[in-house]
Amino acid sequence: MSEPTAYTLEAPGAVLHYDVRDNGQPGHRVLLLIGSPMGASGFAALAEQFADRTVVTYDPRGTERSQRTDGEPPGSAPDEHAEDLRRLIEALDAAPADVFGSSGGAVNALALVARHPGLVRTLVAHEPPAAQELPDRESVLAVCVDIRERYLRSGFGPAMAEFIALVSHTGPIPPGFPGQPAPDPAAFGLAAQDDGSRDHPLLGPHMTACTGYQHDFAALRAAPTRIQLGVGAQSSQMMAGRAAAAVAVRLDTTPVTFPGGHDGFLSDPGDFSTVLRTVLDG
Repeated sequence: MSEPTAYTLEAPGAVLHYDVRDNGQPGHRVLLLIGSPMGASGFAALAEQFADRTVVTYDPRGTERSQRTDGEPPGSAPDEHAEDLRRLIEALDAAPADVFGSSGGAVNALALVARHPGLVRTLVAHEPPAAQELPDRESVLAVCVDIRERYLRSGFGPAMAEFIALVSHTGPIPPGFPGQPAPDPAAFGLAAQDDGSRDHPLLGPHMTACTGYQHDFAALRAAPTRIQLGVGAQSSQMMAGRAAAAVAVRLDTTPVTFPGGHDGFLSDPGDFSTVLRTVLDG
């Protein structure tokens, strides 16, 4: 597979960095692999599985190389990310592209399709943490607010420990979960000491903007885009997996099960890509 070539794209308030692996063969559309706040580096192993396609990865606004230039915090709302994705697809002249979005990237990709449906042919949305669609939404969203406030108050380690407890919890989040003492950061190999930084792309504004996003299901159902939800075999009963299944119900479709958990494309990129290729090929 060809080595990725790095490019930049000017956008209001940020300079976006993206990588192109140009292996395109006739009959294949450009494939975008996107996360949020995870950047391009997290998709390197999965991209290598698609040697017959032109694959594009990028660092979302406020993440890794794509630093903001407007002085705002690293996190962005899904609608802002959706417009960045629009700019990227238009700059590539790749419409309609195929898109695989995972976690917050799936939320942003759903927002893109709702706002600009003609830009995407097939969207595979893998475990979007669409908490608004869950029956335990109030508890989930309250924990997300608590994580963000803990980060502002105590720093990275305590907030990340609470985040891990949330996303690894099996089943609905009970009402007493928000506000309870966070796990010991040391249990996850994290430092309890506060280093004073408050610029983490996950634990800042992203924490509430992503999970609290209200998806436009009327626009999604009306879009010509083929939308397929994905859940991890090991994470289907955790928050993001349950949310993906709930979104699938709203779109009257059946989710596809992918190998592994929420990060299955990292732990088992070969088997994961086999399922993804089948879905993309229809």
